[in-house]
Amino acid sequence: MNDLLTKYDEWLNDDSEVAALVLRQWLVPVEGRDAVIFPPTYAKPERVKEEDWLGYNIDRFSDGTSVCQIDSVGSQANRIEPIFKRTSYSSLVPQITIRAGGKEINLLDAGQRAADAIVRFSTLADELRSAFKTWQDDGNAEPLAKIAPTSIVFGSWDSRDTQAKIPRVLSSVIRAFSVEVLHRSAQYIPPIDYVAENLVDAPTDGNAQKRLSELGFSHAPAPWTHGGVIAKGEIRRDAKLNLVAIRTLGTGSNGNPLKLRRYIFGLALVGLTAPQDFNLREGCQLVLDQGNPSECSLVRFNGSREEFKLSHKDALCYAQEAAKDFGVGQNKTGEFSLESAKKQLAKTKEDRKAGQRKSTATSAEATSDQQQTSGGNNNG
Repeated sequence: MNDLLTKYDEWLNDDSEVAALVLRQWLVPVEGRDAVIFPPTYAKPERVKEEDWLGYNIDRFSDGTSVCQIDSVGSQANRIEPIFKRTSYSSLVPQITIRAGGKEINLLDAGQRAADAIVRFSTLADELRSAFKTWQDDGNAEPLAKIAPTSIVFGSWDSRDTQAKIPRVLSSVIRAFSVEVLHRSAQYIPPIDYVAENLVDAPTDGNAQKRLSELGFSHAPAPWTHGGVIAKGEIRRDAKLNLVAIRTLGTGSNGNPLKLRRYIFGLALVGLTAPQDFNLREGCQLVLDQGNPSECSLVRFNGSREEFKLSHKDALCYAQEAAKDFGVGQNKTGEFSLESAKKQLAKTKEDRKAGQRKSTATSAEATSDQQQTSGGNNNG
């Protein structure tokens, strides 16, 4: 067996004392360090007053400091995962696609991964459900790794069916520290006075005036809306590759947990080291801070840290070897089942929950009987 494939086995074995690989990258706006950037906006929580809500996720502390979420864990995962569609990486994972209507959706683009409705109501649903149950009941992640390995790397929760939870192996988030919030105002002015030119009727009340503004036939003011933030402190990406989560991955009695763990670790390494363009949204384009180089550390249970250096090219080489040794699952194409979707939509919320509880109880009983007669599976 080649040295590259076994290079990280010490970290993947059950008795390892390694907790994680952690990466920190410092970022700056493309316009310059003191430029305004636009965080993502969210719907107002019910408990927050309208006048207090700008749409940004900002936490303020008693010492006057603040932290603003620039790109969430979920958003980062959805940016990284689709790289496995690219030519350089596509052979590392099975390419699973679902035909729905006139479109073809790659599982790598599905927000909830293997638990997404696009596959739960497709001809691949039974296979995915079985894979989730095998993990949930036996700790055997091999079936899921054969059809949806990135659902292990980036985590998934089959919240609408089996309730199986796959912990994230790779997580990443971008935050800005000590932010100052800005506002902006705008005013649309139509090119001509449509009412004065008798092109539209004059508004008779406030609602009519509002309709004219909405259609662009009248002035449309937009005063004092969210105008971005300025980060007085740093902007930082924090990423973690959780080796404890990898070591929870087992196989059936005839499987090899180490081959599985190498494969998932290789995919996670590729995701961790893959270059990002950090063009997050309109008004928020970031680049690496050349004055503050990135740091990657190996962290052990005792809290000790040591520098870890690995190029993306080397990570890809390892992932390719691990994928070859494990055996990448086959590419598959499924069809969205309109009949299955309609059947579920016709049920009440209570009926769906009752069905989930019944399914979970039946599975638990079957697992208990199996373990009593066979001694259970090897969970690695």
